[in-house]
Amino acid sequence: MPMEIKRKRTRRLYVGDVPIGAGAPIAVQSMTNTDTRNILSTMGQINRLSEAGCEIVRLAIPDMEAANAFSEIKKEARVPLIADIHFDYRLALAALDAGADGLRINPGNIGGQRAINKVVTRALESNVPIRIGVNSGSLQREILQKYGSPSPEAMVESAMKHVRLLEESGFDQIKISLKSSNVIDTIRAYELLAERVDYPLHLGVTEAGTLISGTVKSAIGIGYLLAEGIGDTFRVSLTRDPVDEVRVAYEILRALDIRHRGPEIISCPTCGRCEIDLLSLVDKVEVALSHMEASPKVAIMGCVVNGPGEAKEADIGIAGGRGQGILFKKGEPEKKVPEEKLAEVLIEEVKRLEVEESKGQRVKG
Repeated sequence: MPMEIKRKRTRRLYVGDVPIGAGAPIAVQSMTNTDTRNILSTMGQINRLSEAGCEIVRLAIPDMEAANAFSEIKKEARVPLIADIHFDYRLALAALDAGADGLRINPGNIGGQRAINKVVTRALESNVPIRIGVNSGSLQREILQKYGSPSPEAMVESAMKHVRLLEESGFDQIKISLKSSNVIDTIRAYELLAERVDYPLHLGVTEAGTLISGTVKSAIGIGYLLAEGIGDTFRVSLTRDPVDEVRVAYEILRALDIRHRGPEIISCPTCGRCEIDLLSLVDKVEVALSHMEASPKVAIMGCVVNGPGEAKEADIGIAGGRGQGILFKKGEPEKKVPEEKLAEVLIEEVKRLEVEESKGQRVKG
């Protein structure tokens, strides 16, 4: 039986039409890495993120030109947009006027209590939540002096200080993130914070790194916390195309049996018994099916030892042999396929299965 995860109960808020907290599905986020002032490029990336399953997109707003561009982008976006603001509260006000669905700020660095009050007043009027984003690399000087390092305890104290700033202004539509590039510190910080607040928590390991190192850090840090029932939304941070962040995010959710989106591809690591070009085959199939919402299990195996067994257990599978493969569908062998046709046939069969299951669901409904 799959592990049952008991989630920590948190408050409910909305980013646009996406519910966060109080048992809502754990939402997948990402952030554009385009220049927000380049409307066409940024809009194109938002669309690709949306197609990949990203449910909330964050944009950097470094100046008023970017805030003006954000206004135009918001008119066309199909997903909720969060404005990421630092140092200048007027940018937050401009983003709210432009229709931002959420703000990400550090209340302590946008201009003092008067500035915070102005942002909070406008956010309340617009019914827009604010994420307090604490990063181990930018803690307040006095907190660093107190703890001597950006420790988990230091990050939690910083977060609570920011929370009080918002609460003193009468604001409680708050999300909180505590991010460090150190996985253990990140885990411990969220554990400590989860004991103190019931605000929704946004998970992440910041500056996680390249595709491999960043995926490993995020899978361990975010996955560990989710397995503990901590976290309501998250972003995987990679030095890559942000679409890859979304793909990794859904694989983390799938591995914990929390949410399923897109096909689950099972493939062997290859060895001396493999007699087909499995690497190219897997790459072709993965790219072709990357935008599917349905989540069939697809086995792509390279030899006759484990291949037939794995292929039988999948919804659709290939067990490769010398220059060919056997196609399995729902556990039954269907036909032999020459190697050069394997990718094409497998992709067609998976898409056909998606259509068949979609028709079946409509009939049941």
